[in-house]
Amino acid sequence: MKGEIIHYTRDALGGILVIDYRKHRVMTFDSVFEQSKIDRRTPHLPVHEYSRAMLLPVAFAQPSHVTVLGLGGGVMASALLHLLPGCQVHAVELRPSVLQVAREYFSLPDSANLTVTISDARDALGKAPDRSTNLVLADMYNSDRMSPTQTQREFIRQCSRVLSDTGWLSINYHRTPDTDGPLFRQLRGEFAVLLLFKSKTNNTVIFASKQPFEAMHGKDPALMALEKRLPIDWRRLMAKVTRLT
Repeated sequence: MKGEIIHYTRDALGGILVIDYRKHRVMTFDSVFEQSKIDRRTPHLPVHEYSRAMLLPVAFAQPSHVTVLGLGGGVMASALLHLLPGCQVHAVELRPSVLQVAREYFSLPDSANLTVTISDARDALGKAPDRSTNLVLADMYNSDRMSPTQTQREFIRQCSRVLSDTGWLSINYHRTPDTDGPLFRQLRGEFAVLLLFKSKTNNTVIFASKQPFEAMHGKDPALMALEKRLPIDWRRLMAKVTRLT
């Protein structure tokens, strides 16, 4: 289905388009790849399956502080603020123009619980205090590929450093990293448990927990309770998660 371009702007890193379809609104960076997608009637509900899956750590430990690396249309931030009204959300976005588009076209909440820093994620992580956040969500992409930062061992080390002793990390990869490679060696060295989720679009979400935890059955009442607060099919998503370590 052909969409209608309702907004276009450019900055030093390229174009940012907002496209409306019958039900959905999409942000894209001069490419066929969708950076963010919302249902215009319920903008706080993530549409992409991998975006929904990235929230699964909330089922194990409800965070009081979340760090979102890569704002896009603000889908993750909006979902978290809706799901956890008392949670502080700190989003890091490289491009000021992306933040402006998220506010104007994607219903990014104007909330006292949301802080947005315009910065390179590596710099922002480096300045963050030790154990200052409970959950890190990393979804950093440009127009045609994932940010190489997400594959770097130093990035994993910094994420581990800023996480609390019971913290979680979720990273969205465009393809599954080599589970015997240096990235996974770093993850195994920093985290107690690693989980994997494979989406319909072949994105791979890696979850890393600082502490061991009890496995959660797909019919766990906690997932049903979360579904009432944010209906994204928590039980089906959890059933697709596999354990790596």
